[in-house]
Amino acid sequence: MTEQQNPQSPQNPNQLDPAFFTCVNEYLELTNRQAKQQGLKRISVASLYAAARFNSHVYLSFEGDAAASRKDFLDYMTNMYRRMLNEHLDALGAERGLNVGESELAAEYAAFNEAQAAGDQDTKPQ
Repeated sequence: MTEQQNPQSPQNPNQLDPAFFTCVNEYLELTNRQAKQQGLKRISVASLYAAARFNSHVYLSFEGDAAASRKDFLDYMTNMYRRMLNEHLDALGAERGLNVGESELAAEYAAFNEAQAAGDQDTKPQ
């Protein structure tokens, strides 16, 4: 079995691979089914717990010097999760017409929009 380590499409490195979203949607279908029986908050915590356990497993499976890089790993993962939360709050808030407050990514969005308006089609928010 080949492990896909990069969720980006091999054809276009600025686009996520559709198989990545298939995987995400399968997880969401499972959590939505479980939430009907267990409740949203309980499944939210269970999902976070499972993600922490799995990501720790992956980290320890590949990292040669876990003690030396532990802080960097924790910083990377928490920053990535915070960014994902911001992106989803922004998108779901807009989709549902809800005021979710100012995004921590507002400056990035503005820079991206300015670049798009200037005709730089290759620029993408990080």
